[in-house]
Amino acid sequence: MKWNNLQPTRQTLGEKAYESIREAIISLEFEPGQMIYENELATSLGVSRTPVREAFRMLLSEELIEILPQKGAKVALISETKVEETRFVRESLESAAFRIAANQWTGGTEPYASIAREIDVLLKQQAEAAGRNDAGAFLQLDESFHRKLLALSGNQTLLTVVNQMRGHLNRLRYLSLRQLNNMEDLTVQHRNIWAAVQANDERRTEELLRRHVSQLPGDMAALKGRFGSYFLP
Repeated sequence: MKWNNLQPTRQTLGEKAYESIREAIISLEFEPGQMIYENELATSLGVSRTPVREAFRMLLSEELIEILPQKGAKVALISETKVEETRFVRESLESAAFRIAANQWTGGTEPYASIAREIDVLLKQQAEAAGRNDAGAFLQLDESFHRKLLALSGNQTLLTVVNQMRGHLNRLRYLSLRQLNNMEDLTVQHRNIWAAVQANDERRTEELLRRHVSQLPGDMAALKGRFGSYFLP
């Protein structure tokens, strides 16, 4: 695995290390149950062990890793309970936020016209990622699509909460995208949600969003059968 050395930005090195390690966990570069070590990560990231230690604290608070004294850290196994709890919260928050987006949408005025162009580009890029079966790129574009519509609610706290809680959910989503080859279907679902928002159809927007996020439990049963070692017993 190759990492780009981290350079100071407005974020602390600990925050940058956290984002890099978290992304590796979500994309399954660091597999559930795998041991990871401060000194190896510090060398890979080109930082001291202090930022990595800070990153570990943040990952521990999300329950994405477990700290084993005198040994290192272990990537947490996927918890079906945690995934379902997160999915439920996501569905509840996003359905409310997407209804607000549909209610407020006025596509002919700014900033809505610019947002519409950005979302159209995202959907085109999603279709391209699906065409080349690029699960990593698709998941990032999927997240961007949801963030764009969530942002229309004007609720920054909601955006922060949804982003922080998605770690457990996104590991399963990435595995689902990679193994079940359902990216084209998801792109169609996004297009339908987007059309409902533009039509100011709050009820249909919520209905489509809830259907969109509720299919993961069915995927989980199939994935657990193939990757049992990734999941808590």
